[in-house]
Amino acid sequence: MPGITDLPPSGSGMRIGLFGGSFNPIHAGHVLVMEETMRRLELDALWVLVTPGNPLKNHSELAPLADRVRAARALIDNPRIRVTGFEAQKGFRYTWQTVRFLRHSLADRRFVWIMGADSLADFHRWERWQDIANTLPIAVYARPGSSNRALASRAALALAHGQIDQEDAPVLASLSPPAWVYLHGRQSSLSSSAIRAAKRHKT
Repeated sequence: MPGITDLPPSGSGMRIGLFGGSFNPIHAGHVLVMEETMRRLELDALWVLVTPGNPLKNHSELAPLADRVRAARALIDNPRIRVTGFEAQKGFRYTWQTVRFLRHSLADRRFVWIMGADSLADFHRWERWQDIANTLPIAVYARPGSSNRALASRAALALAHGQIDQEDAPVLASLSPPAWVYLHGRQSSLSSSAIRAAKRHKT
């Protein structure tokens, strides 16, 4: 069993999706996005990056990193999807640090950053978001109620020149950034915040 902060194994030329988040807790909606983006982008692997804590969110209800990594590994049964908390070991707080490190330390891999439409809507609030968009291609997956806000967001408008049609999604991993795709598809109404709220209500 790999350690909590171990980087997953990979090989030269692999097309790897990066799906970051608090996963507090992980749920079937997250797994749906992972499976759909892997299929649509024709990825070889997907790495779930369980963050020490989102700088834009309240951490008062944040479960310990090790618990969140183990829960994600227990829920995911696809051997091509690997879960790691390596950002904590590296001391990374921001996504730009993570993508810069992976882009340079594993330069012969083809990474794609994956996010939900709700994240695209707020992407302009991320630290050095332009640097992220200029480092890796990005795949955005539709989320219930977020499409209009996401596609009209500051980041989407600023990056409009780099958007490709979803029918061309398989080539995304090979494109030079800034390049991104908006994927429509099956959606789940589950949310981590709603799950936590329901748990509070029961106690």
